[in-house]
Amino acid sequence: MNLALIGVLLAIIGNLWIVVLAFRTGLLWGLGCLFAPPVGLVYCALNFREAWKPLVVAIIGLAMFFANFGQPVA
Repeated sequence: MNLALIGVLLAIIGNLWIVVLAFRTGLLWGLGCLFAPPVGLVYCALNFREAWKPLVVAIIGLAMFFANFGQPVA
C-alpha cells in the first residue's frame, strides 16, 4: 500500500474521530467541525485532554502523506 494512501486514511480517521467527539460535546461543535475544519482545531485546543489522541492520529496521517512527496514513482 502506498505511504500517501495510508496517510490519507489515517488523517480521515483522525478527523472523523474529532467530529464524533465534538458531537458528543454539543451539536454546534459537531456541526462546526463537520462543515468548517478550522473549528476542529479550535475544538482540539479547548478540549485537549479529550481530543489529543485523534489529533495525533490526524497529524501522523498528514505527515505520512506529505513525506511521500519527492519519492520516485514505482
